[in-house]
Amino acid sequence: MENSCMEKIPFSADTIHDLAAELGLPKIGNASIREIVALVNRIEKASGVKFIRMEMGVPGLAPPAIGTEAEINALRKGIASIYPAIEGVTELKNETSRFIKLFLDVDVNSEGCIPTCGSMQGAFACFLTVNRTDRNKEGTLFIDPGFPVHKQQIKVLGHDCYSFDIYDYRGNQLREKLESYLKTGKISSILYSNPNNPSWICLSEEELEIIGTLATQYNAIVLEDLAYFGMDFRKDISTPGQPPFQPTVAKYTDNYILLISSSKVFSYAGQRTAIMAVSNALFNRHYPDLKRYFSTEELGHSIIYGALYALSAGTAHSSQLAVAAMFKAACDGTYNFIAPIREYGERARIMKKSFTDNGFHIVYDTDMDAPIADGFYFTISYSGFSGKILLEELIRYGISAITLDITGSSRPEGLRACVSQVKKEQLPVLEERLRLFRKDHL
Repeated sequence: MENSCMEKIPFSADTIHDLAAELGLPKIGNASIREIVALVNRIEKASGVKFIRMEMGVPGLAPPAIGTEAEINALRKGIASIYPAIEGVTELKNETSRFIKLFLDVDVNSEGCIPTCGSMQGAFACFLTVNRTDRNKEGTLFIDPGFPVHKQQIKVLGHDCYSFDIYDYRGNQLREKLESYLKTGKISSILYSNPNNPSWICLSEEELEIIGTLATQYNAIVLEDLAYFGMDFRKDISTPGQPPFQPTVAKYTDNYILLISSSKVFSYAGQRTAIMAVSNALFNRHYPDLKRYFSTEELGHSIIYGALYALSAGTAHSSQLAVAAMFKAACDGTYNFIAPIREYGERARIMKKSFTDNGFHIVYDTDMDAPIADGFYFTISYSGFSGKILLEELIRYGISAITLDITGSSRPEGLRACVSQVKKEQLPVLEERLRLFRKDHL
């Protein structure tokens, strides 16, 4: 790092707060992910100093040529002038069904494999339908910590929600905690991510079986967010049709909808194309209360021709063919989709060491009885600081993150750090800034 840049760090707290005020952020620690992005953009522009950006889960790798070439070819053939079917193009639906069979060892018919404008839209469409299947239920149970925007979606819809931090209820302890919510009769849906954003814990087969069994018992629908598909690098799931497979609740209940994103695993975030995979049993299940809002009581039909039709009337035609091509290559065994994203695990290993060597602690440090894996996210704290104050202080040193507060975590002292935007050449810069931070906060 150039000396001229170092002379500007730490930034003046007054300067940071003035820039935050211009964005309407009276308290930086309460800011959303996108608000932190906007603030850091302003600081970088005003200072000329490039940040170590850990606030947003933006893919840091190039997308595979298989996908981009398929999309380019489709556009050259004039597909941009044709509306895609709301339920998805045949190629993508078929390849998704195949991908789920070969990498999760689960059977989902192609009719239930539905493209959405990113997993966020998939989740929103699920809330719109699943939370309306029973007029006597109230909404979603979030197994936290989790992606903050899902709760924003629930709030926008006017639904109720419940949540708990799973970290203190691992293994068989999860059963009693989860059932304490389900037995109220108020839970329509259960949502979690696996691997987990932000803690990076990975649910065990025992825990998935507990969730699945109780979902069946209490007639709740599990929304399993697989945004980080295959990114528990302790297990290599990259060989199609061969164990180990991506762990999933689909092994233990028919009451599931899988949300499979192309953003991280295929670095295809900019095209906003994901899959909502509805179980075969659930797709054709009848819920009479759906007719309060939709033309039919069938769940699958209501999701596609009710919710998704109203939201976007389909997903971009060309990008559907791109994702279909990537799924096909993975299924054919001609493209190992796990190999390139292992880079995230290596970055996490190096970055975590830089933090812990300089007095920081890993908040979610174990996964059951093992050290937390190295992956797309990790969590940090610094003794004597709340997460909100720590975020403000780190920003002064050219390092950005988000607070665990906004993820539903029960650990207010922590921050979530994402590794994806931190390039190899920035790792020494991170180390130097952390050393300076520690020196100033002894």
